[in-house]
Amino acid sequence: MLKTEVSASYQELSEDVERVSENPTDEREGEMEVHEDASSVILPDGELGTTTPSLRFSKTCLKNVFSVILLFMYLLLMAVAVFLVYQTISDFREKLKHPVMSVTYKEVSLYDAPGIAFYPGKARLLSCKHHYYDHIPPLINPGQPGHIECTTQRINYTDPFTNQTMKYALVVQGPRDVKKKELVFLQFHLNETDQDFSAIDYLLFSSFQEFVNSPEKEKFMKDCESSYSSWKFSGGFRTWVKMSLVKTKEEDGSETVEFKQETSVVNYIDQRTKPRSDQLFFVVFEWKDPFIQTVQDIITANPWNMIALLCGIFLALFKAADFAKLSVKWMIKIRKRHLKRSRQVMNHIS
Repeated sequence: MLKTEVSASYQELSEDVERVSENPTDEREGEMEVHEDASSVILPDGELGTTTPSLRFSKTCLKNVFSVILLFMYLLLMAVAVFLVYQTISDFREKLKHPVMSVTYKEVSLYDAPGIAFYPGKARLLSCKHHYYDHIPPLINPGQPGHIECTTQRINYTDPFTNQTMKYALVVQGPRDVKKKELVFLQFHLNETDQDFSAIDYLLFSSFQEFVNSPEKEKFMKDCESSYSSWKFSGGFRTWVKMSLVKTKEEDGSETVEFKQETSVVNYIDQRTKPRSDQLFFVVFEWKDPFIQTVQDIITANPWNMIALLCGIFLALFKAADFAKLSVKWMIKIRKRHLKRSRQVMNHIS
């Protein structure tokens, strides 16, 4: 009976050994299931990294917001730069269209003696003298011929406006020495006149020497009368004329000359014993000051300043564009990195 039980146990053990030898993969599959169960256990957040995903997301969001703000700031700066370029070009064009008048003064001690052309008509020159320091001695025998100490020339020419009427002119050399206050004092006499008012016309031109050296004096006088204005001084008065010279430079480089005058009139008290119907004319010419005024139009717009400003603005534009480009690339890179980390976390959790 005992023998029978031992044989049964031995038979069961042999059957178990054979079953194990026939199915060796069952145990491996069981071990893999155990490992998979162990790996599927979710670790705590502290074990995944030093920072939580919510904290990393907040930092990334702040960086993106800051980048967007910087991008808008640089876009605003670019708009301002474009406006400055437009305004600079507009101002430059306006300054080209509207030049500014520039006035300069040059001090001289001696002027080029001007020419004084008188149109006396029936009047006759009685005397002409040069005096200095604004001193004119008392008249001796007024109305009678006196000394003519001035350089004079007489000329006849046709009227430049009608080309029919002959005109008679007496050209006198004007004062030169402004430091010594040189003046020219002239006295004219008119016997009778059929006019209600008596006056003598005169004309000033820039250089008496040019008139003397001119081979065509008639044409010279015609040009002067066409270019310069004429004035008058009346009989029975002493007219004091103070001259100033103004030179104007034109755009083509030519230069024109004109005279400005300040006149003062003093009544002449006729002390001759017998009443007379004639008229006496007294006139004085003197330089007002030793300054020659030069007038010219200048363009205040400097092209080099505009070019430098435009270069600076365009450089700022390129820098701003470059920064905006880098900012956009950085934002895209940060976004991709954030998405990649999110996918990794989600894969890890799944």
